[in-house]
Amino acid sequence: MSLRSILELDARLSSQMRVAEKPGFLRNLAIFFAHSGDSWFWAAALIIIWFFSSSEWRHWETVEFFGLSGLAVVVLAVKFLFKRKRPEGEWGGIYRNTDPHSFPSGHAARAFLIAVLASALAPPWLATILWVWAPLVALARVAMGVHYLSDIIAGAILGAIVALLGLQFYQFLIDWFTGLTGFMFW
Repeated sequence: MSLRSILELDARLSSQMRVAEKPGFLRNLAIFFAHSGDSWFWAAALIIIWFFSSSEWRHWETVEFFGLSGLAVVVLAVKFLFKRKRPEGEWGGIYRNTDPHSFPSGHAARAFLIAVLASALAPPWLATILWVWAPLVALARVAMGVHYLSDIIAGAILGAIVALLGLQFYQFLIDWFTGLTGFMFW
């Protein structure tokens, strides 16, 4: 199977999942989930919630915020390396105008990074909710026609890898700080 045939299959499957031009409940649900992974929303929410939460929650919120920031740099670098154009369409003008590249999906990467970090640092009930939410965000991006199926698969994998590497780095920092000062970091 050639790369060309894989990309054609990807475009065909993505087109079959699309609901952007079909009014109704499914489209409205897809719009909600497609926007729920927006970076500005998560950055603002984590900063605002940080001021009103306990130290246990601040720990998770801080790691999520810095994880999202690092992930944004990685996703942008990969997007500019591949420069794959988004699928044609009308919906998602803000995404199409500010970021014309679709591979990998930043929303899928973000959603899966959030879920992986929640699994390690948040209560199990929150991690479970976020593991249900993450694939819905990713699939909604295809349904609304701003990504191909391969974009969200790559984004999900990239988000999970960055989260796992970030957790290793985070643990290294905690161990280093604790060894240096004798105090627990959190």
